[in-house]
Amino acid sequence: MSAIGTSLPWTGAAAPRARRQFTWNALLWALVFPRRGQRIVPTVSGVLLMVLALGIGTAAYNSANNILFITLSLLLACLILSGTLSWLNFHGVTWRLELAPPLRAGQAAAIGLALHNRKTFLPTYGLWFDLGARFTGQTPPAVAESTLTGRGLDVRAVLAQAAAAEVRGQLFLRERLDPLGTARLDWTFRPAHRGRLTVALTGIGSLFPFGFLRKTLSIDVQEELVVWPAAVAYHRHPVAAERRRAGGEQTSVAGSGGDLQALRRYASGDSHRLIHWKASARSRTLLVRQFAAESAESFSLWLCTDAALWPRPEQFELLVSLGATLAEDLFRAGQLGSAGLDEETPVPIRHVRDLEQFLDRLAVVQPRAGAAGGGEPSHPLGATARPASHRNLLTFAPDGARGVAAYLNGEKTATA
Repeated sequence: MSAIGTSLPWTGAAAPRARRQFTWNALLWALVFPRRGQRIVPTVSGVLLMVLALGIGTAAYNSANNILFITLSLLLACLILSGTLSWLNFHGVTWRLELAPPLRAGQAAAIGLALHNRKTFLPTYGLWFDLGARFTGQTPPAVAESTLTGRGLDVRAVLAQAAAAEVRGQLFLRERLDPLGTARLDWTFRPAHRGRLTVALTGIGSLFPFGFLRKTLSIDVQEELVVWPAAVAYHRHPVAAERRRAGGEQTSVAGSGGDLQALRRYASGDSHRLIHWKASARSRTLLVRQFAAESAESFSLWLCTDAALWPRPEQFELLVSLGATLAEDLFRAGQLGSAGLDEETPVPIRHVRDLEQFLDRLAVVQPRAGAAGGGEPSHPLGATARPASHRNLLTFAPDGARGVAAYLNGEKTATA
């Protein structure tokens, strides 16, 4: 399964926008009073340099020594030059997130960060980027309580839960970014579970040029992605599916049926018996015959998300993962006809996009409040809740306290 990657618009100090007229007053004002979100903090070496400058300045005023005054001016010039070069290092740089969905729980996911230096003469050095990925919409927000009035409030447990729900990372620009040049950095992480995932670029920083000042920019560039359920291993059981009608229905899919569908160019691995010699002689290119495939058994997949049927959260997650895995396997085999959830009408699955939409729904599905009725083991909600007029219907039911079983027409066909 593959999807086309998406890219967010360029953002940054030099992002495309309405161009303002340059004035020296605006430049000086931007240096003295930077925009909101910009922060400059001295490092340990910067603090030592300031303390040294203060000591030399005190000694210079007490002794009226010109050499000390020159040394003081050099130290202060280093601080001013460090701040100016740091501002120029950030100026003209734009960035954007490049996403490549879909993401799957438990598998490595790569988030790209594209950089573009729009400066004409000056390169950019030593940037780092703070990124974060957080699942949203999983649990309802908690009621606001203070540590004084909240009862039974474990602050450490709350902070640990919040830290576990968010993944943070840093990307470093280790090589210089030439003028008018571009670069790409990749951040790899593993989503812990399915759901809606918000990927955000939260900050950019640099110690350039001397390491005396640490300059950071607080930004908020984010995009929401969907993490599909994890693929699970399952055990198949032999079961007899409903056979297709006698006579063999034909489809327009390429196969080895009896009806000629078209002629195409010869490809490596094609049987020599399929070569159409007369058409190949006329076109002076090897052409092979392509027949229509006979229609195979088509299955309809249906998931019931009743909370009374699936009281254990881990068992419900296994249900969703097994349903997603079977849907993909049947689609690759050309045997998935439709899929649906609960009381809705199953949606036909004909194209890759149809399957992706169904997996997107499985990524965010939650247990549905309802009452389970009586019925046969393969259809625990009873015949009234099942989709009608569907042959080869795949349903799911709990298998013990932890497992999940898939049933085909009342017979167990797979377990996980």
